Amino acid sequence: MKKNSVRIILIIVVLLSFISGSVGMYFVSLLGADNVKTVISTDGSSLEEKDTISKGVENVYDAVVVVEGFSNNKLSSTGTGFVYKNGNGVSYIMTNHHVISGMDSVKVVLSDKTVLKAQVRGSEAYSDIAVLAVDSKLVKSVAVMGDSDNLKVGDTVFTVGSPEGADYAGTVTKGILSGKDRMVAVALSNESSSDYYMKVLQTDAAINPGNSGGPLCNINGEVIGITNMKLVDSTVEGIGFAIPIDDALFYASTLEKGGTISRPYFGIGMLDLNNSYYLWQSGITVPDGVKEGVVVTEVSLTSPAGLVGLKKGDIILSIGGEKVKSIAEFRYVLYKHKAGEKVAVEFYRNNKIKKVEVKLGTSKN
Repeated sequence: MKKNSVRIILIIVVLLSFISGSVGMYFVSLLGADNVKTVISTDGSSLEEKDTISKGVENVYDAVVVVEGFSNNKLSSTGTGFVYKNGNGVSYIMTNHHVISGMDSVKVVLSDKTVLKAQVRGSEAYSDIAVLAVDSKLVKSVAVMGDSDNLKVGDTVFTVGSPEGADYAGTVTKGILSGKDRMVAVALSNESSSDYYMKVLQTDAAINPGNSGGPLCNINGEVIGITNMKLVDSTVEGIGFAIPIDDALFYASTLEKGGTISRPYFGIGMLDLNNSYYLWQSGITVPDGVKEGVVVTEVSLTSPAGLVGLKKGDIILSIGGEKVKSIAEFRYVLYKHKAGEKVAVEFYRNNKIKKVEVKLGTSKN
């Protein structure tokens, strides 16, 4: 090959490398544009603030509301919510069930301090989701829903909420996604025993009383969860939880229509194995060596459990092949199934493990 030809090829390679590098840097600068903010200091000089989430906050901020619950005309509960949908002159707001449960009336405060009366379209305790409806004329913005399935641990997240009520409305806290698919035991009452398990996202972004029902967002301001609880302990810091938005939207789609969440019905009363006092009161003795399961304390004869012969004193070991060690686990596993579905149930009776097939009914709640 001639020297001139080699020289021309080398020049072309260098030019292509330069062009591709320049194009690459251009796109990198575009991708990073939302994470760099120019700040003008008091002396007139300019500084760059890196890793800002201000653009993402702007995208969701006006969709977030303060939720106020009133009982006997007195403010009894405050939380947060966000507009997730508009339709036919109505704006739909998602919040937590525990924020508005037991309230006589509910109001929402928009980001511009406008107060609107809200209608409760639906609410359910086990999902901890409630849907409110307001006239959409004064609503400024609708939050963009993200995808909670495609999140990665370590992703930057933030919350917008109203800790301690309307005085601190619009408070933003930032953190990371600390964990996915956490199983957290939840009690519906103030008793020490847990009633069920929830699958939640974990974050170290600060979540305080009043944040409940607010959005957990990714760096773009898309809602990927609805904050609903935190661990409160003197030895624990920075462990908060949010319901994945995919799960929340599933329940909200029924509640917004005024519908009820259908849960499978089994038809028994239960106690945990470690609840020895109440087992004794019920006249039930747990055999030695039985360490796991849920004790049946009563059975409705016409219920799915009653129709297959389950009795007081039986100890349920598994449902559909999944072991259950507590009432909370029993409900979590049961609620994975649908009404009308047939599931295998293993139980312990008279020193023997027995198995029956139960056709689940529809919850009366």
